[in-house]
Amino acid sequence: MELYERLLERSAANNPIRVGLVGCGQMGSGLVHVMNQIVGMDAVALSDLDVDRPLETLDSLGVPDSGICVTNDRGEAEDALGDEKVVVTEDAVMLAELEPLEAVVEATGITEVGSRVAWNCVMRGRHVIMLNVETDVTVGPLLHRLAQNNGCVYTAASGDEPGVCKMLYNLAGTMGFEVVCLGKGKNNPINFDATPEMCREEAESKGMNPKMLSAFKDGSKTMVELAAMSNATGLLPDKPGMHGPKVDVPDLNAVFVPEADGGILSDTGRVDYSTGKVAPGVFVVIATDDPRIVVDMKFLSMGNGPYYTLYRPYHLCNVETPVSIAEAVLYGESTIVSREMVSEVAAIAKRDLKPGDMVGEIGCPDFFGRTYAYTEAQAEGAIPLGLVPGGKVLQEVAKGDLLTEDNFAPDAGKFVYMLRRMQDAHLAMEL
Repeated sequence: MELYERLLERSAANNPIRVGLVGCGQMGSGLVHVMNQIVGMDAVALSDLDVDRPLETLDSLGVPDSGICVTNDRGEAEDALGDEKVVVTEDAVMLAELEPLEAVVEATGITEVGSRVAWNCVMRGRHVIMLNVETDVTVGPLLHRLAQNNGCVYTAASGDEPGVCKMLYNLAGTMGFEVVCLGKGKNNPINFDATPEMCREEAESKGMNPKMLSAFKDGSKTMVELAAMSNATGLLPDKPGMHGPKVDVPDLNAVFVPEADGGILSDTGRVDYSTGKVAPGVFVVIATDDPRIVVDMKFLSMGNGPYYTLYRPYHLCNVETPVSIAEAVLYGESTIVSREMVSEVAAIAKRDLKPGDMVGEIGCPDFFGRTYAYTEAQAEGAIPLGLVPGGKVLQEVAKGDLLTEDNFAPDAGKFVYMLRRMQDAHLAMEL
């Protein structure tokens, strides 16, 4: 692909890709700054429940008040875009309706918002790029199918670890190697007891939402990311929660291999993570049994084989997201999508829960996520992580136990719940 050249052409024609953004927090605000320096792409509509956040972002870029229209009215917003103003709105769904936009990026991390935005985008044939992997692992297969039917792209983003892992997976497959394990680094051991309050000081020092940092520390984000890799590739978690050993880069292809060859995996074709010196990188362990290729790989300083590591030492989060925007708009291609439900992120009680308790959002003190093979989660009656926020405890759940259909009721009035039921019905028909 010649993305840069095509963007230069769009810029020369005074026809930049016009992008809307939902969620102007740490990732979203950074993305606006990145698009500001990219030729051939402009962020022209920003949505957040707190309109001060996009306004502060635009102010930091030197956009004058006269160049901004704050409105929740579609007609007024489209008129403003025609006058080359930037639209700021509280109405996330309105971005899916604005005709001048070619793509919308969803960056809230909230499954209820993400599902509404993505659904409305794909039903209108508008490309949607998800910096909201929590939504993708909950209802991604349905949204992907709907996007295909409506001639648009639904995709998770380049820069997020699932996206860059998928690039390595595609490279390995294109060269004909067997993929033994696809994975990422985690920069600290999981703390299942993490809460927003425990993370507040660190989060504020990093400009993060404490709840989001808590979701990183309790492992939920890692579980979500690995489930997305699994659902996009068909690779399985080796066990619930995976292994997560402390392994450094030189030893990845000695540890993330089958037990018969001295590793920790029960078989090939797995997803996992390391708490060693791997983060912020991602990796894929590959294999070949062709003697000539073994010779070539040794000559290329890749080791003695038969297992090799392809390692990318960075992922740039929102800074890379424009790659996915450009691929979707210019070529109609996705970066990574959950094609099937191979893995499920199930919810585990973070504390003793009592009947009548109402639980919070992902990262709260009530629960954390753990990745299971989808068939195992189904057999256990596990509640998908993305459906848990706002739900109600029906029976006592001990700390460390699964939230299941017997002891927990999701909020059936939520849009994401409706989409998940629709997805379950579609998947059942395909069996």
